[in-house]
Amino acid sequence: MIAMPASSPVQRFLHWADTCPNDVFLRQPINGQWQTLTFAQAADHCKRIAQGLRSMGLQPGDKVALLSKNCSEWILADLAMMMAGVISVPIYPTLTAHSIESILVHSESKAIIAGKLDQYDKQKEGFPADIRIIGVKAFNSKGDVQWEDLLVQNEPIAAPFAWDLQDVITIIYTSGTTGAPKGVMHTLHSIDRVIQTATPEIPLIQRPTLFSYLPLSHIAERMGIELNAVYNGGFISFAESLDSFAENLADTQPDIFFAVPRIWIKFREKILQKLPQKKLNLFLSIPILNNLLRKKIKTSLGLSKAYFVVSAAAPLAKEVQEWYKKLGIDICQAYGMTEDCVYAHFNRPGSNKFGTVGKPLSGLQVKFSDEKEIRVKSEGNMQGYYKEPAMTADMFDEEGYLKTGDIGELDADGYLMITGRVKDQFKTDKGKYIAPAPIETSMLTNHHLEQVCVVGTGIPQPIALVTLSDSGKMQQQEALFAQLEADMQVLNKTLEKHERIEKIVILEKSWTVENGLLTPSLKVKRNELEKIYLPHYPMWYSKPTTIVRDNG
Repeated sequence: MIAMPASSPVQRFLHWADTCPNDVFLRQPINGQWQTLTFAQAADHCKRIAQGLRSMGLQPGDKVALLSKNCSEWILADLAMMMAGVISVPIYPTLTAHSIESILVHSESKAIIAGKLDQYDKQKEGFPADIRIIGVKAFNSKGDVQWEDLLVQNEPIAAPFAWDLQDVITIIYTSGTTGAPKGVMHTLHSIDRVIQTATPEIPLIQRPTLFSYLPLSHIAERMGIELNAVYNGGFISFAESLDSFAENLADTQPDIFFAVPRIWIKFREKILQKLPQKKLNLFLSIPILNNLLRKKIKTSLGLSKAYFVVSAAAPLAKEVQEWYKKLGIDICQAYGMTEDCVYAHFNRPGSNKFGTVGKPLSGLQVKFSDEKEIRVKSEGNMQGYYKEPAMTADMFDEEGYLKTGDIGELDADGYLMITGRVKDQFKTDKGKYIAPAPIETSMLTNHHLEQVCVVGTGIPQPIALVTLSDSGKMQQQEALFAQLEADMQVLNKTLEKHERIEKIVILEKSWTVENGLLTPSLKVKRNELEKIYLPHYPMWYSKPTTIVRDNG
């Protein structure tokens, strides 16, 4: 592959503002009505906000936090910060005041842009007294300075700040399935190399239609949606709310769609509620109905035009991929992390192997430790964790490879398979280690289950903690228990003796971002579950029934 010249997000964005100024760049619904900004309008807004940041006394190299749900202002703020030369610190919009305060203090942020938020007044309690707050009137977030006033009171910045390629331009605090979030430092060079490498290889098309709904504070959404649009002249639409998500997505019909496994499970559940599996199978077996039905389902989901449909963040069961394939939806699994800036593994359209996370992008070096931990080296690797030299050193081996913490192996065709997490492994009281991820992925093929966490510390055999999906909650208990037990018996036949599930424990309490049991990217916080439920394992294990319902 011939290396493309180095560039920057600001340079690429201004290219589109110059060459197609009147094309729509951003589109978001406000009270059900779409509002748009062209590239030229967006560029003017960014330049004025950048000058506004300078007028507040912020200097190149200062840190500015960004706390907001996905919206046009999020994208504009990120680009404006790059133009002003300040380092962005994106924060998940669902975090509590305590978590927000710890990030703001640790990052030494001098200002925070507070945009579209559901609980701004509560979250604001975590802002240090000396931080400058930029609010957005459109979203009722009040600050020392308002976004709209900065637009009116400032002329466009004369010239965007000239970053050096090795300058840190953002500090991304990981969502953290274990321990406190850590500030991942990425340079202009790492971000530029990832996008420029991925664009021809995946491939990412020019002028894509995109839909943004997963947190932009997460590396995958920021790279795959925001910076994909910035580099390739894309058109981004947003979801207004959870209630309008399906309608907004269907109205957009994006070229690329990215989701986490939980969303694919939810989509399937909704389809099967309207069209039970037996009837779906019948319709798909009739050639004329097959084509009509597939087209209708894809259009209703918003995926009628999607050429690249991606699942990442956690394993997606092969069976689920095969189910969607029958509907004409080819889900490509991908694999990356904040620390490698998703300079990573991808299945590509036309080269998609179910049950794997694909092959690496060019230039990504991959090796496995003696324990089969995946280790990677590329130009996308982070510079380190902000103010944490010891933790940074622990993340790299003697050859400079990043320790991913994931266990995996290559199949005969060179596709990577993820088989678990190093830290997720646990030991039963028989002294046997269990890798829970593949077992959990298999169990989630049952659409009556919403979430699964396989545990077993201190008991002879593993047990599965589960919550029910909407369809599972509607089932008669006797029928539900019978199905879960039958599925467990089938699953256990595929497992080693020490891996076999002894009990399924149905928990009434859902696992959410708000109660601290899921990360903002919807991954289960195993250690937080253990804190709550570990004392109950022996009691559940001793129950005479295979399926245990805990109403606590």
